[in-house]
Amino acid sequence: MTTSGKSRQIKLGAFLPGGGQHVAAWRHPESPADGATNFEFHRKLALTAERGLFDAYFLADNLTVGLGAREGGNAKIAGFEPVTLFAALAPFTTHIGFIATASTTYEEPYTLARKFASLDLLTNGRAGWNVVTSAGDDTARNFNRDVQPNHAERYARAHEHVETVKALWDSWEDDAFIRDKKTGRFYDKDRLHDVNHKGEHFSVRGPLNVPRPVQGHPVVVQAGQSEDGRGLAAVSAEVIFTAHQNLASAQEFYRDIKARVAAAGRDPAQVLIMPGVAPFVGRTEEEARAKYRQLNDLILPEDGVALLNALAGQTLDLRDYPLDGPLPVAKETEGMKSRQALIRQIADEHNFTIRQLYQWVATARGHYTVIGSATQVADQLEEWFTSEAADGFNILPPWLPGALDDFVDLVIPELQRRGLFRTAYEGRTLRENLGLRRPDNPWTVARSTVLAAE
Repeated sequence: MTTSGKSRQIKLGAFLPGGGQHVAAWRHPESPADGATNFEFHRKLALTAERGLFDAYFLADNLTVGLGAREGGNAKIAGFEPVTLFAALAPFTTHIGFIATASTTYEEPYTLARKFASLDLLTNGRAGWNVVTSAGDDTARNFNRDVQPNHAERYARAHEHVETVKALWDSWEDDAFIRDKKTGRFYDKDRLHDVNHKGEHFSVRGPLNVPRPVQGHPVVVQAGQSEDGRGLAAVSAEVIFTAHQNLASAQEFYRDIKARVAAAGRDPAQVLIMPGVAPFVGRTEEEARAKYRQLNDLILPEDGVALLNALAGQTLDLRDYPLDGPLPVAKETEGMKSRQALIRQIADEHNFTIRQLYQWVATARGHYTVIGSATQVADQLEEWFTSEAADGFNILPPWLPGALDDFVDLVIPELQRRGLFRTAYEGRTLRENLGLRRPDNPWTVARSTVLAAE
C-alpha cells in the first residue's frame, strides 16, 4: 500500500509517432502512409490513448532527417515538431498528458522554458519535457558545428540547462498576477524575480515572460541510461524512460536509480521509472506471432541494415557482410553509448545473425518486445512492476493504429481486472495522474520562512 492508502498502480505512457514505431510500420496495410504528418490521424491516436486512460502521449524528436533516413522506414524522415503538435491536440482532449522531447544541446534555456510553460498553460497542466542531449554529427551540422560535442560535455551542459529552465519557471510566484482593473495593479512586483544565472554554458538574466506553469514545473522526463545519463536522472528527472531486454537488467537499473535519487536528497517514490515495451497482442499467442511475422516481412533489407548502422553511431558498415552471418564489432562513438551497447548485448545474448538482429530491433530499437495474448502481456508487465523493475511503462505500439487499439481493447481491461491500472483518471494535471507532487516556488518558501521566524 502507498502512503495514500491506495494500492500502487502501473503508470502508462503511449509512444505514438504517427509513422509508426517499427521500421516498416508505414507499409502495414492498416496504417496511413502519410501518418507522420497527418494531423487527423494524430488526433485519433490521442483520443484512443485517452480512452485507454494513458497518463501521457509521448513523442521523441530528431533535429535532422539523417538518423531517420539512414535507419530506414522513410516515415521517420519528416514529421511534426512535438510541442507544436501537442498544442494543436490539446483542445480535443481533457486528461491525457503531453510529453514532448526538446534538446539541451541545441536549444537555449530561455526559449525552451517559454515553450513548455506555454504548453502547460494551454493544456491546463498536462505538459512534460523529455530532456535529451542530441547525439550525432549530422545534427551538429544543422546547428553551426562540424561535429557533436563529446558525451561528457553534452551531459554537463544538460545539468546546467535543466536547472536554469527550472529557475526560469520559478521567476514568477504563483500569486504574482493581481489583475485588478479598479486599481490598475496588474501584478505584484515583489513576486517577480530575476534569475541572474551565470555558468559555464549559459548566462540568463530572466525573468521569464510567461507566468509560472499550472503544474509549477512541467513534468521533467529523461531518457539516458549511460553513467552520465543516470547521474542527470538522479538529480533532475521525475520520470525516466529506459530500455531493457530482460528483468535482471531492468532491476539493476531501477535499484541503482532509486539509490542515486535518495543519495541526492530526493524522494525515490517521486521518480518513476518507465521502461519501453513494444507489444504484439492477439486473442491468442499464435495470432500475436502472426502479427509479428506480418510486420517483419515488410522490412526491406537495406532499411534493416541502415537501422543497425544508425544505432551503432554510423560506424557499422555492413555492406560487405552476409545478412545471415554474425554482427561485426563496431568502435564506440560519442553518440548514444547506452543504445550501442544494448544492440551488441542483444546480438551476443541471442547469437543473432545480422538479419535476425535487425528484425528484432526493428520493432522498438532495443526496447523490450512482448508477443502474446492479453493475459501473457499483462503477466510480463505485472512481473516487472512487482519485482522492482518498473513503476510503469512507455508502450510503443509497433504499428498504428492497430497495435494501440489491441493494447487498449485487450490488455488494459486485463490490467484493470487485476487491480493494476486505473479505471478513471485521478486528477486533471499530468502530475496528479502520475502521483507527483507540485514543486514549491523557492521564492515563496523563502518568504514564508522569514515570516514564520518573525
